[in-house]
Amino acid sequence: MNNEDEMPYARSDSVEGLLQRGRGLGAVRALRDPRGSSGFVYDGIRRDWRWDGTDDRSLYLARSVRDLELSPAPLVDQLAGDEEACLRACEVLELLALAGSDEAREGIRAYVREGEHWSRVLESVSDSWPPRWWEDLGDVARARIGAEAELPWFREPWTRFGIEVRSRPSVARPSLAGLGAGELLALLAGTRTDDATKVDALRALNGREPAVEGLIPLVPSLGTPDGRRPLPLVGRAVERLGALAVPAARGWARDDRSWLARLGADVLADHGGPETLPGLVEELAGQWAARAWCGPDRTARRLARFGPDAAAAVPWLRRFWLHTPHSYERVAYLKALAAIDRDGLDHVHTESLWDCEEGARLLGIASAPASPAALERIAVLRDDPMETPEVRAAARARLAAPASSGP
Repeated sequence: MNNEDEMPYARSDSVEGLLQRGRGLGAVRALRDPRGSSGFVYDGIRRDWRWDGTDDRSLYLARSVRDLELSPAPLVDQLAGDEEACLRACEVLELLALAGSDEAREGIRAYVREGEHWSRVLESVSDSWPPRWWEDLGDVARARIGAEAELPWFREPWTRFGIEVRSRPSVARPSLAGLGAGELLALLAGTRTDDATKVDALRALNGREPAVEGLIPLVPSLGTPDGRRPLPLVGRAVERLGALAVPAARGWARDDRSWLARLGADVLADHGGPETLPGLVEELAGQWAARAWCGPDRTARRLARFGPDAAAAVPWLRRFWLHTPHSYERVAYLKALAAIDRDGLDHVHTESLWDCEEGARLLGIASAPASPAALERIAVLRDDPMETPEVRAAARARLAAPASSGP
């Protein structure tokens, strides 16, 4: 497990550390000292501080560049770096262009004409910008594509420019959508059914009401041929069974196959009674001691089921929310705290309106008290052209509600 003392993250209560983690408080405090915070914002784009690929940062950093009135020039210069650094800068510049920065837009367009990773950048902007901003680059694309080692995979913007793309080899598979639940279960049970067909059958079942009685006894047979892991979608199918899988899970948890034992243990943890609560609190405390930034969100969701009875977990949940660099998991900690003990969450929900994660901003919009600062921020989110459609819609709905009151 990673130890926070061994990681390069700055202290979680410093502006630098808050910005690295994508905390809302970092964005707010940076506004108080734009000159002193500018280096931390640029560093967040130059270096990838995300704990893993599920974490968001681009919109958060683009807002900081705009709100602190920083120059996009260092980001335009970063386009000339390696591919990862180039694409990080590109994502921020794309957003700044949407917010009205001509320098950001022209910097990207100039890079498409001359830069090394121009094709990836052009694909990216064609997905996020209005066509009129990039359609006139067709002559550039046609002139440069011949020097690329391979044809592009994606259709846009290439087919629009008359450029050939690579065809993805595929083997047509018969659709299982028309089969009944009994027929799908028969495929899963069949000793001659290949694994790909079983995955297709699971996908079809996962789109319907759970086939409880027929699926549960088949689960132990739905592993890969080497016995090391379940087939894709098995976990989702079992999750949909809910508490009905608990009796069988007791046996799975004792199985010699590690994947099945793990699956059984997960079911029991997700649906255990009050007797499991002390163990879950101990698990969360152990994860904090190990600074295990990946995974405590699942423990938090399990604890949330117990409501106020899980009060012993609150100190650990608060620590994780404050310190984790894995911003994607903050939402689970906040939801668990709201289910267990809402004391002191008003300021947390308000801070979340500035958070890097869309889920946190949505929670903030739904739950922040109707203070002038919160309502002003929600109005900013509603009107921000860089913001996601989901957040803008939620902000619009909150402000249109009677007295814009929180829940």
